[in-house]
Amino acid sequence: MESGKAAASSSAVAPPNPKPTLAPAQVQALFQHGLELYRQGRLAEAERAHLEVLEAEPGHVDALQLSGLIARRTGRSARAVELLTRAIGLNDQIAPVHLNLGNALVDLGRLQEAVASYDTAIALRPAFVDAYVSRGFTLLSLQRAGDALVSFDEALVLRPESAVAHNGRAAALIELGRPVEALKSCERAQGLLPNAPEAQINRAAALRALGRHAAALEACNIAIEIRRDAAQAHLIRGACLIDLCRPGEALASFDVALSLRPEDAVAHSGRGSALQDLQRPQAALESLERAVALRPDFAEAYNNLGITLGELGQHEAALASFGRAIALQPGDARPYLNSAHVCLQTGRPEQGWSLYEWRSRIDGEPAARFGSETMWLGDQALAGKTLFLHSEQGLGDTIQFCRYGLLAEARGAKVVMSVQDSLRTLLTRLSPTIQIIGETQQAPKFDFHCPLLSLPRAFGTTADTIPAAGRYLSAQEERVLRWQQALGSDGFKVGICWQGRVSRVDMGRSFPLTMLHRIAMLPGVRLISLQKGRGCEQLEALPAGMRVQVLGEGFDAGPDAFLDSAAVLESMDLVITSDTAIAHLAGALGRPTWVVLKRVPDWRWFLDRADSPWYPGHRLFRQQRWGDWQGVFDEIYRELSRLAPAGH
Repeated sequence: MESGKAAASSSAVAPPNPKPTLAPAQVQALFQHGLELYRQGRLAEAERAHLEVLEAEPGHVDALQLSGLIARRTGRSARAVELLTRAIGLNDQIAPVHLNLGNALVDLGRLQEAVASYDTAIALRPAFVDAYVSRGFTLLSLQRAGDALVSFDEALVLRPESAVAHNGRAAALIELGRPVEALKSCERAQGLLPNAPEAQINRAAALRALGRHAAALEACNIAIEIRRDAAQAHLIRGACLIDLCRPGEALASFDVALSLRPEDAVAHSGRGSALQDLQRPQAALESLERAVALRPDFAEAYNNLGITLGELGQHEAALASFGRAIALQPGDARPYLNSAHVCLQTGRPEQGWSLYEWRSRIDGEPAARFGSETMWLGDQALAGKTLFLHSEQGLGDTIQFCRYGLLAEARGAKVVMSVQDSLRTLLTRLSPTIQIIGETQQAPKFDFHCPLLSLPRAFGTTADTIPAAGRYLSAQEERVLRWQQALGSDGFKVGICWQGRVSRVDMGRSFPLTMLHRIAMLPGVRLISLQKGRGCEQLEALPAGMRVQVLGEGFDAGPDAFLDSAAVLESMDLVITSDTAIAHLAGALGRPTWVVLKRVPDWRWFLDRADSPWYPGHRLFRQQRWGDWQGVFDEIYRELSRLAPAGH
């Protein structure tokens, strides 16, 4: 014990052992040793060596710079900024120090300061390719794609073989809406550096911008094969899968992207879009709220958030979210159009129809097929004037809105209507005095023109003034007789259509054919398929005992759409359909129709009502819970059980 105390006492009074002062040559040798360790990737040892240099010579600029580089590479960008700023304070004429400071500032999100550092580096060394490239990528992050493109082009003048600069140039061109040029830059980058994923990632983005979604998906897959942790490739892959109406796979891709970049607002927004398409709005809401929290200036996320809020019945919040998207990106038509849908759904027609005009700008510049100066929106008298009406959007839209030609005619107009070529013959039944021409035919001379879906605005349509007196189309009599003979008079004939086209707009509208199994088993009920194309494959896998009559390969097989369908509908006792063109055709023919709708359907079916102001003969059956078709068809089964015996 005593010896222990003595030892402690001796230790306490021993004088410090000062480090010997290093001569300048020793300092430089120690710096070179640290530099070699840095080059070998032995960062901790290199940092210790440079700290010793700085203890001996605090103003050693090269040691400060190397220490800053080590701090950045080891995830301490704030410390890197401190060290590099000290170096610049001692000597502000070294271009690489300004470059490295800019890179550290980017890590910290201080992008404007980073650009200023790159500008200083370039001023000191006008041929500094790396500074131009870093400046270009930072300008892209600042959404200054035009300036970024200039920076990448400067780099390529100095170093034409820079794959990184070619990739940056491609990214800038994509942001500027020039995807064809971007693809050329991608090819150049890939040729220079074939095993790097960046060229494939940019190629995917360019192909997606061109609408070549399958090719874009393939490019993403190649990028992921090259580098599994390429988060951007997983993110664009998710977007491509949404475009291809494969939301389940898209969700998985966004989840991988988020596992690699948990704070990526774009990935959270994309995840929200996938969940929207999967009819999971509450989960979508969480992802989209996270996206706008991470990036409050993210217009697309606010637009997606508005869609989800609308689906959840929070209509005022939805309109506010669309308003935020518009404030951030006033030229984007989508939030205006989505606002229109909410207004029309919720009984605000004047505001809704006005906003609905933004549909013409959905792909960029407004469509100006026939000139805005002659467009009729209800202000001018029509008596004695020629009014040229032209179709837009889908076949069902044309069938629904062609009725307005009759209103224009009643105001004294000579009406000429251009419709999809396949509908021309059917729509000649609208009125003997309305001239129907195909969309490929030459437009006549006219006084005014109007797109079909602008006519509700022109006529000041409200839910109470929709022109819906009854049938306004008819089938060809000889076809009706032919199909009546072919179908016979037996049973209670139910025409069915279960699937529409596959697109994002139509997600969730279609129901599985097997939902009609119990109905098919009702005594006397005959199910007759009106389905064409996609969806018909479900006829090959019917449950035991379920029978669905098909009408043969000749059914609506010619160039004219729906002539046979119209004739068959005239022979049906009832039509059961999803939200497809058949629903509109049956309504135009005045046939009794039950339309099966998802929880929040398209705007034209309004909300929470069982009837349709557009079609007096329609009854609407709505999901009460998201994705719950079974509940809908249980209700249909009960109703049809009461109706079918009376109709048999």
